[in-house]
Amino acid sequence: MDFKPLITLLAIVNPLAIVPFFIHYTQGFSRVQRQRTVLISSFTAFTVIAASALLGLQILEFFGISLASFQVGGGLLLMTSALSMINAQPAEARANADEIQSAGIKDSIAVVPLTIPLLTGPATMSTVVIYAEQAKNAFQLLTLVGYGVVVAGATALCFSLATPIARVLGQTGINVMTRLMGLILAALAVEVMANGLHKLFPALAG
Repeated sequence: MDFKPLITLLAIVNPLAIVPFFIHYTQGFSRVQRQRTVLISSFTAFTVIAASALLGLQILEFFGISLASFQVGGGLLLMTSALSMINAQPAEARANADEIQSAGIKDSIAVVPLTIPLLTGPATMSTVVIYAEQAKNAFQLLTLVGYGVVVAGATALCFSLATPIARVLGQTGINVMTRLMGLILAALAVEVMANGLHKLFPALAG
């Protein structure tokens, strides 16, 4: 059995590195709401990986979307979140108080931006699609889907440990980390968009 796809996915998704973002986006959540966010994020991560493995190529071809275009769109979304984090503001800063307290908004945070694109962005999706294209039989394809379960489990474990991390850091530490991660995320967003733009417009690289 080839474990290279699993190692690659864990390295790209890297849920441990997303813990500061989880702490930031779930500030003010109750214990139950935070647990629900962990479950939704983990399940969504698995769903994205499984869907990319089974339907990725077909979906992109059906809508006429290239991976390069997907990278540019994902980069823009990352940059939007990065700008909010640099100002130590929540991603939903433009929503009113009632909207922020609603279950719908809290659940949506677990999907966007925590899972998409922070955990499973264009890099993860494109990697899964590439490995799916290389699969020689149904067993290898289903094994790739199974690796999504492992990634989901790693995500749930890392996010579940976020509360004690937040307790140790305190609000000031979280704000400092939020701004720092915002800068890193902004740089990542530029890299993602640049890669996509170079593929869409090869002349830019010259």
